[in-house]
Amino acid sequence: MTTLDLDAYFARIRWGDPSPPTLPTLAGILAAHMARIPFENLDVLLGRPIRLDLDALQDKLVTRHRGGYCFEHASLLAAVLDQLGFAVTRHTARVLLHMTRAESPRTHMFLVVATPDGPFVADPGFGMLAPRVPVPFAADVEVRSGLETHWLARVGGEWLLRARRGTKETDCWVSPADRDNLVDFELGNHYTSTHPDAAMTRRMMLRALTADGRVGVMNRDVTVWCGDDVEAFQLADRAALRALLAARFGFDLPDVERLLVPTIPEWR
Repeated sequence: MTTLDLDAYFARIRWGDPSPPTLPTLAGILAAHMARIPFENLDVLLGRPIRLDLDALQDKLVTRHRGGYCFEHASLLAAVLDQLGFAVTRHTARVLLHMTRAESPRTHMFLVVATPDGPFVADPGFGMLAPRVPVPFAADVEVRSGLETHWLARVGGEWLLRARRGTKETDCWVSPADRDNLVDFELGNHYTSTHPDAAMTRRMMLRALTADGRVGVMNRDVTVWCGDDVEAFQLADRAALRALLAARFGFDLPDVERLLVPTIPEWR
C-alpha cells in the first residue's frame, strides 16, 4: 500500500499544530482541510476517471492543489486520520437535496470518527452544505458551522443530517451508518462519475471557503458570500471560469476551456 505523505498533506492544508487523536485535532484538521482543498467535479465533466487509491488522491488533491468531491475528500481525510491514530469508520449515504430517499442511490461518503469526547461525523465533501465542524454522532445536538447549523436526527432507524440557514431547514443525507466496505465506495464513485443521470455528470458544482465566507458555483451561476454581503453573477464563458479557478480556487486548469456541461447549452 502506498505510504501517506503526512508532511505534504499538512503543508497543503497549512497545519502545523500537534496532532493527538482528540476532538480539537479533528476539528482543526477538518477546518483546515476544507479551507484549503475545494469541492469540484471538473474531472468528471472532462471525462477523466476519478480514482480513490492513495497515490491518485495525493497527486490530485495535495501535489496538484486540485479539489474533488465527497469520495475523494473523505477517502483522503480518512487515510490521514487513520495514520494519526483515530478510529475511523467510512459510510455511504443517500443525498436528499433533489430526490427522495427511495429515489436516491448511495452516492455520498462521510466518516464517523471516535474521539475521547465521543463519536463525531466528519463530512468535508458535501459541497455547499458541508459542515465545517465535526457534528456529534447523536440525535438532535446542534453545532454552528459557518453560515449554517447542522445536526443529526433519527428517522425510521436511520441517521439524517439536517442543516439550517436562517429559518430554512434542509434534509441533506440519510444513512443507516452501517460499516461499508471499500468496494462500496468504488461502486458509488463509479456511478457518480460516469452515469448520465448522476448529478456530477450533468452539472458543474464548485465550492471554495474563504476567511470571511465562501464562493459557490452551480453551472454558470457564481455566488460570493463575504460576511453579510452577497454578490451573484454569471460566468460569461469558459475563459471566465478558468480565471475564477485561478483567483478563487487556487489552481489553474487550462483544460476547462474545452469543458462540456450537459445542462449548459453553450458548453455541450
